[in-house]
Amino acid sequence: MHRQTRQTAELYGLLDRGLVVPGMRADLNLVDYERLAFGPPRMVNDLPADAPRRVQRASGYVATFVAGVQTVAHDEFTGALPGSLVRGPQSVPA
Repeated sequence: MHRQTRQTAELYGLLDRGLVVPGMRADLNLVDYERLAFGPPRMVNDLPADAPRRVQRASGYVATFVAGVQTVAHDEFTGALPGSLVRGPQSVPA
């Protein structure tokens, strides 16, 4: 787990991620592994200049939290968008 979270964050200079401790960014998934499944991939054109991207529905995600804000509840997006574009290395919050 540490290799997939903190070590990867450090490799890319994202020092405010990868740990669940006070003051750090908390991005978490709560997964029901008995229900975990993925639908077929499909293309959508919803990026700037109508550029394409591949999307795929998933089920079994009980909840997803980004920076402490719930963004997914029982496989459905909540509409909350607490993330932002990351430009370069991030420092540890003071």
